Amino acid sequence: MLIERAAVLARVSGGNVVECFAAIDDPRRPRGIRHPLATILGLCTAAVLAGQVSLVEITDWVATAAQEVLTALGCRRDAAGRARAPHPDTVERVFALLGAQHLADGVGAHLAARAGVGCVGTPIDAPRMLPAVAVDGKAVRGAIGADGQVPYLLAAATHGESVVIAERLVGAKSNEVPEFAPLLRGLAARVGGVGGCVFTMDAGHTVRAHARLITEELLAHYVMTVKENTSALFARIDALDWAGVPITHQTEERGHGRHERRTLRVLEAPAGLGFPGAAQVFLIERYTTRTVRKPTKGSRGYKKVQIRTAVAVLGITSLSAREAAPEHLAGYVRGHWSIENKIHWVRDVTFREDASQVRTASRFRVMATLRNLVIGLIRQAGHTKIAATIRKIRNDPHLLLTLLGLRQHPQDNP
Repeated sequence: MLIERAAVLARVSGGNVVECFAAIDDPRRPRGIRHPLATILGLCTAAVLAGQVSLVEITDWVATAAQEVLTALGCRRDAAGRARAPHPDTVERVFALLGAQHLADGVGAHLAARAGVGCVGTPIDAPRMLPAVAVDGKAVRGAIGADGQVPYLLAAATHGESVVIAERLVGAKSNEVPEFAPLLRGLAARVGGVGGCVFTMDAGHTVRAHARLITEELLAHYVMTVKENTSALFARIDALDWAGVPITHQTEERGHGRHERRTLRVLEAPAGLGFPGAAQVFLIERYTTRTVRKPTKGSRGYKKVQIRTAVAVLGITSLSAREAAPEHLAGYVRGHWSIENKIHWVRDVTFREDASQVRTASRFRVMATLRNLVIGLIRQAGHTKIAATIRKIRNDPHLLLTLLGLRQHPQDNP
């Protein structure tokens, strides 16, 4: 299978994305191929690493790439011995023909192997943080789906480094829920199992089928928020005597005119709750005080005003008290939102995904996969600031080749 080959290559490549791309089937006819698919995709990845955000910018960058980059990525040489870049039309044709889901699976397997995602042991001596994966969807607002609407991509990303390790297109006239099981099953198949991992998601995925899949089939755990879209479950948990439950974890944060206090209360899941695998339920309360400036009536001056808000969130988890203490539950809930802050936001702001004019066929998905790959390569190399790292890459071919997992040879210099 294609995805299995990608997973194997990712494990042995030591971070070399060209070897990862070598496992992707080339959709072109064999006759007349001058550049391997892995070379073309490697050059496109290098272009995105160098800050090129549109397909036109990518093809222009590839056409004028430095000799050391072209050679390192395996471009063919002409009679004079110089490496030749693929023609822009070739790159665009590959984007149009490529199997987007196969590419996403291969790249996800590569990043998952580098992140060490797989089965983990159950805590025995004391509760501890387990490897966690967030599942969330994102609209690709610059694209047009098969139904003429904005398409959505459902992704799974690691907590912490925030690296996308699986992604699927949400079907036309559908929602994220039907793609949840294929997303997690495919991920488990590519990494050899996810037993013991923790999956976090928003309230839209708090459904019995997902809980059963995670706990019974994948032998993993879930941490879910519970809202009124699951009215019966919400009513049962909301009716518990939370006022009599002591606060077992609390955090405070200050900065930028904002003070936030978070508290957490935990109870053992009540008998007869009827939710698969439920072990604990919890209540998180957030109290926020923001200082803002408001115009003073009748003058040009401003006055500082404090705005206070309070939000309560209910949750449910398959993790028992032996497997997760209150501080761990709080960490899983906060860690979930890294997929929004560190991936979706970066794709929209740094890579201007919502403004992209790549609209139809598989092209917008190929672009999204390359962005996920670039974010993952940068983060897994230890760089936390994506935009700043991209600015460095533009003037440092050695850093570019290092992030691609390639070595620069002296004889490759022009």
